[in-house]
Amino acid sequence: MKRFKLFKKDSISKFPQKPGVYVFKKNKDFLYIGKAINLKKRTNSHFRKTNYRDNLFMDQVKTMGYIETSSEIEALILEANLIKKYRPKYNIVWKDNKNYFYVGITKAKLPQIFWTHQSKTKEAKEKAIFIGPFVDGSAIKSTLKVLRRAFPYYTVKKHSKVLCPWCHLDLCPGPNPNKEEYQKNIKRLISVLMGNGSVVLKNLKREMKIMSKSQKFERAAKIRDQLFALEKILKNARLPIFKTVNIKRQIEFTDPKNVFRKTKPKTLSSWKKTESKLKKILKTKKNVSRIEAYDVSNICGKFATGSMVVFLAGKSKKELYRRFKIKISGKPNDTAMIKEILSRRLKHPEWALPSLILIDGGKPQLNAALLVKKENSVAKKIMIASIAKKYNKLYIEDHKEPLLLKNLPREIFNLVLQLRDESHRFAITYHKKLRKKGLLS
Repeated sequence: MKRFKLFKKDSISKFPQKPGVYVFKKNKDFLYIGKAINLKKRTNSHFRKTNYRDNLFMDQVKTMGYIETSSEIEALILEANLIKKYRPKYNIVWKDNKNYFYVGITKAKLPQIFWTHQSKTKEAKEKAIFIGPFVDGSAIKSTLKVLRRAFPYYTVKKHSKVLCPWCHLDLCPGPNPNKEEYQKNIKRLISVLMGNGSVVLKNLKREMKIMSKSQKFERAAKIRDQLFALEKILKNARLPIFKTVNIKRQIEFTDPKNVFRKTKPKTLSSWKKTESKLKKILKTKKNVSRIEAYDVSNICGKFATGSMVVFLAGKSKKELYRRFKIKISGKPNDTAMIKEILSRRLKHPEWALPSLILIDGGKPQLNAALLVKKENSVAKKIMIASIAKKYNKLYIEDHKEPLLLKNLPREIFNLVLQLRDESHRFAITYHKKLRKKGLLS
């Protein structure tokens, strides 16, 4: 385990403005251990005694130190391990089983993941294993959410026989998972939570190379997607994951079919199959690489917001998302709001144009979007569709009748629902933020 760099008290100038774990000591005694996104800023706040707890130990501090980490997630996990190892006096003082959090993994054949305050009871330990303690409850919940992108897991005992909403977002293994593969992913998730993320990355690279040599390219590509996702999580990267090219170089010599070399994170085989089916449905010969989905969120017209989410080759690209604060006022009018959002979006020539625009709504929303398209020459090559919530009907321009989503190929069904759900989530998040600001003011 990494060691603290120690300094005399009041040596805040020596602390970096980076994520990590810090410590306050009195001679050899550990007084308090904490994590921070910005080590310098966080430790400085303790000296200002902004929290009543600081008054308990800050006057006793003789030395202070830090361990720098590459991300907040690494700091979170390291903090838990160090608290467990050193049991600092003033971390333990207010530990009452309600302040600390644990990640629980059930001992079932297909384990479920959950978080809890309680882990010490005999009954609890018979049913699950626990990792922790974690001080920051919101941080560990967020960490579990992002780790689920790399290692999809169950949160319920028994999955339904049909796909659930999490399945459509690739966050759940579904009703019939490969048990061996699922158990392996859970072990990897546990290993990451115990601070062994670098080991997991190394093992994934090795397994990917083995699968590639054996010409099991689809399995290798799936592992590669996990690898990219986990690497981004652990490094807290803000760049698109396909820019991490060092991993691809490691398998060039064992990839005769060029499955990886010519693709971004999504495999050539799986996306091209999906795109081919989508082109048939849209009745077009043009490539459908960039898809944008739009939604509106408001309460009786107040705090109205719009969202734009972007998928490239079937994968969401959050760095390309955009949100809109609706300017029109008066009674709620979703079609007018859609027109406003699309008109404003098309005034940005610096944003790449999509092949397809998907609107959350029925025929009126589709007509509103088509009107905007007619008024903007730059949009003439964009195809437009809308998805109505009732019966999940998909309306497509130049199609006489809507298509029932349930009758479409599974890949298209999943893609459309994923686009709609993501645009809805993004719109609601911004709406809630504006509503909260409005209430506070």
